[in-house]
Amino acid sequence: MSTFQINVQDRLATITLDRGRSNPINHQMIRELAACIKDLEADDSIGGLILTGKEGFFSSGVDLIEAYDYDESQVREFWIDFLALQNSLASFSKPMVAAISGHSPAGGCVLAICCDYRVMAEGKFIIGLNEVQVGIIVPASIFNLYAFWVGQRKAYQYLIEGKLLNVNEALAVGLVDEVCSPENVLGQAEKKARAYMQLNPVTWSQGKINLRRDLLSKINGDQTDTLDKMLKQWWAPATRKGLQMMIQSLKAKSTNAN
Repeated sequence: MSTFQINVQDRLATITLDRGRSNPINHQMIRELAACIKDLEADDSIGGLILTGKEGFFSSGVDLIEAYDYDESQVREFWIDFLALQNSLASFSKPMVAAISGHSPAGGCVLAICCDYRVMAEGKFIIGLNEVQVGIIVPASIFNLYAFWVGQRKAYQYLIEGKLLNVNEALAVGLVDEVCSPENVLGQAEKKARAYMQLNPVTWSQGKINLRRDLLSKINGDQTDTLDKMLKQWWAPATRKGLQMMIQSLKAKSTNAN
């Protein structure tokens, strides 16, 4: 896999996102993650999974620089596959813990909230769903997934405002479950994952699916109408202009970082 590294130790798999400095999500990453998740779900030798990033970034979200240049067919397939990946992660029956190693806005946050537990690095990092600020329509499935953790009222307010939370805010509202020093994030995530893995796997997995039954029913519903509206807005002149401005900002930050 070229967009992440995978390591397995004592039945616990760790996927480390590894695509550039900020791990932006492109179509290749989505496809590779989807295939890996499918394999891990079916592999009886795997008892749990940790999803993590690199120092400073879990994932900066959708790779807007690349996605901006997708044609109509490519961008449709991208969003179809992204939503399918979200569903596969949320439906993953084994313990899955996010070790959030840094910034986790937008698509990075979506990956994290699919997990059963989130450990985040302390520091000046942000997490949340700011799609509205970018001009992207938020699908109902993402709202339902967000609301599962922070409640409908806060999910509505945060999504409609495109609000990004700092680490302490995220902990206070239950978006993340634990905060620790960056060097301990992976260790704490492993500790939690292995605690889950010590429980009866059949009982734990079936309990997880039962507790998520309503959520999974909502997020696996037909989203064709929403997708059509998302794509129409994606090509709207105002959205394209906003994306151009954001891309210029991202390129400037990348240049300064180098």
